[in-house]
Amino acid sequence: MSMKIDYNRLMEEQIKNLTNKPKLLLHCCCAPCSSAVISRLKQYFDITLFYFNPNIYPEQEYVLRKLQFEKLGVDVVDVGYNHNDFLSAVAGLEQEMEGGARCNKCISQRMEKAFEYARANNFDFVTTTLSISPHKNAQFINTTGERLEKNYGVKYLYGDFKKCNGYLNSINLSKQYNLYRQDYCGCEFSLKSVRKK
Repeated sequence: MSMKIDYNRLMEEQIKNLTNKPKLLLHCCCAPCSSAVISRLKQYFDITLFYFNPNIYPEQEYVLRKLQFEKLGVDVVDVGYNHNDFLSAVAGLEQEMEGGARCNKCISQRMEKAFEYARANNFDFVTTTLSISPHKNAQFINTTGERLEKNYGVKYLYGDFKKCNGYLNSINLSKQYNLYRQDYCGCEFSLKSVRKK
């Protein structure tokens, strides 16, 4: 049986070893999740938010989630919406359970795009807000980040942002900023699974 890795501790070690305020590209899924992650990291990093989420359906939902960042007073890089990119990536996995192979493919696609952008724009680190969700597999997210760090030559900042009351903080900050909190992850498949309940 493999030992569980404490990704929060690994992140704290990385932060402790920083000698300046490096540029961090933070892949963001939505403003509620981002609020707590920004709050936790802003004293250590020069943060740019990266909104790449072709999984979100429908397009109006994509726009609504993006607009919420204005309430946080932060700038967001948006490389555009193309839902067909997501559908192509998950072709053949449509019937997978939520949290399974389809979700892993989706997470990988979004994280890889963040690494591509980070390398092209001289960022020092990349990470994602996705691990703040109790429904997301922090081990998969972090091992994906490790792999992409090797492929792209940009450092990956470990994270399990649900730790240290991260998820609870995101709920409290959402109330404080009056943020829209969606009731499904993003894609039409997650929307169907929520509506069935």
